[in-house]
Amino acid sequence: MDAPLIRTELPGPRSRELLNLQSVLETSSRTYSTFFPVAVEKGLNATIKDVDGNLFIDWFAGVCVIALGHNNPRVVEAVKKQLESITHINELPTQARIEFLKQLNSTLPAGLKDHAKTMFTVTGADACEAAVSLARHITKRRTIVAFGGAYHGIHGGIASATASYHYREYTGYGAPGFYHLPYPYPYRFPISVREGDEGKIVVDMLKHIVRDPYSGVDPVAGVLVEPIQGEGGYIVPPPDFLRMLREFTEEEGIPLIVDEVQTGLGRTGTVWASDGYGVTPDIMCVSKAIGGGIPVSLITYREEYDSNLPPGFHLGTYRGNPLALAAGNEILKELRETDILTRVRRKGEQIKSHLEEIADSCPIIGDVRGRGFMIGVELVKGNKAPATEDARRIRSLLFNRGVLMHTCGHYSNVMRFMAPLTIEDELIERGLEIFRQAVSLK
Repeated sequence: MDAPLIRTELPGPRSRELLNLQSVLETSSRTYSTFFPVAVEKGLNATIKDVDGNLFIDWFAGVCVIALGHNNPRVVEAVKKQLESITHINELPTQARIEFLKQLNSTLPAGLKDHAKTMFTVTGADACEAAVSLARHITKRRTIVAFGGAYHGIHGGIASATASYHYREYTGYGAPGFYHLPYPYPYRFPISVREGDEGKIVVDMLKHIVRDPYSGVDPVAGVLVEPIQGEGGYIVPPPDFLRMLREFTEEEGIPLIVDEVQTGLGRTGTVWASDGYGVTPDIMCVSKAIGGGIPVSLITYREEYDSNLPPGFHLGTYRGNPLALAAGNEILKELRETDILTRVRRKGEQIKSHLEEIADSCPIIGDVRGRGFMIGVELVKGNKAPATEDARRIRSLLFNRGVLMHTCGHYSNVMRFMAPLTIEDELIERGLEIFRQAVSLK
């Protein structure tokens, strides 16, 4: 509760030593250690302590991975207990695996609950890859519709679903079999429409490419969408968008794949962001927070999709790691058995209101948006021009004052609040004051 507390210059002497060794031994393509140049000793709930004794407020959470905070006692105890049993086995049932599957099933959106199958994968990208493969297998079609600003992973074929072409420069993959529509991004929608109609326009575009045989788009195997875009800029679509998308894909027999890798596990104030829109996906991708920091991912999908899957449909040695599932079981229990989601919704609205008040007196803030603990603050210059350099400067200012806050967005100009769901009120208030000071500096 002393955070933030900066005792040395940053990075401190011990951090510099370890960062220098990292530079000698590890790839130069790292990014996070340039954004936050410290060596970490320990994490506790929503704080990080570096090796020089500096304390930081964590509004980063490993990019939404540490939902219940660093070293959560419930999660740590579950992992310790599992360590004494077994740490790896390929697909064979364990107590941790079965308990996790039962807990997961009990939390699913209404149309999947008690009517779903689960396939374990390893990373968020792997889950999205499996989801796309499943949709193509079911429909015997190839084209996947994704959206501008999308991020679904950057390795293998799924890099073609991720919107930024820069990632495909490194993978060796082009983008065949994927078609991107604009995401209904109210602040920067590329077509002049009445406010609130962005979602309808996008769904009308989808109807055109599906129903017009001369649209130039091959038959659609699936629609892959983030209910709130993550890396694209914490973009909240109009409230009717996901529902209209669901209604149309259901009408046309097109699987709706909802990527809940970043939005899931309470991040938006409901267990799944889909719940907040009253929508049930056909296939749902899950990762990040589900393992409490231990890599694991999965897709869960309509049980009828499972009937003709061949053995070994999507393989991977580390799928369903018992340590991760033991952690995930406790995380799901926490979300179900406590009032944490009520707090996330309430505090999220308070944080957003506070940020909007800051924006009223700070012209560099063009838009504040979000749900729960998934809040974006878009920084701009005159005429909505993206303030990319200012976002980097503010991220650095926050770091030097003891707050870890990362950027995202089409132009890397969106500051994002993604703290652990368990962050203490006092640390929220201190962080908001430091943020106010940082964005007010010229």
